[in-house]
Amino acid sequence: MVNREFTVCVYCGSLDTVPQSYLDLATAVGEGIAARGWSLVWGGATASMMGAVARAARAGGARTIGVIPQALVDREIADRDADELIVVSGMRDRKARMDERADAFLTLPGGLGTCEELFEMWTSRYLDMHRRPVVLLDVDDHYKGILAWIDELRSRGFVSDVALGALTVAADVDAALAACAG
Repeated sequence: MVNREFTVCVYCGSLDTVPQSYLDLATAVGEGIAARGWSLVWGGATASMMGAVARAARAGGARTIGVIPQALVDREIADRDADELIVVSGMRDRKARMDERADAFLTLPGGLGTCEELFEMWTSRYLDMHRRPVVLLDVDDHYKGILAWIDELRSRGFVSDVALGALTVAADVDAALAACAG
């Protein structure tokens, strides 16, 4: 990695249908990132939780790096206030560019895309493709069903204890950010 400030990659929901409590959570994460003097890399949108985390981080003085595919620039409303907005060709390039910039990965509540991003970084950590922290902020048991399913996979021999150890699950913002710091 290049010698620079610590940067957290945040994955989270982008639909405007999420409850206010999740927008508040994203805001608290952005504030926490800024309070620690870190930078944020995220999906580059102003919508929903994605926008909330970026606005809060930026308001607290954090550098924000948004990465968004061209096809989503209008749909997700690209965050033109980002300190750096990187427009890429597609989702695979988006994830690769976010990965390149991150010192840790933090997943907040989200849907299919958020889960896909979490699983990719968790799997690559387990396979020793990187050694950066992968943290799941599981408030209100948002991921309870997925975690139960993964435990079932473990009991059937499809997931090892080593793989489970490659993910840190936190129940609050402070614990999640502390886990990101290693």
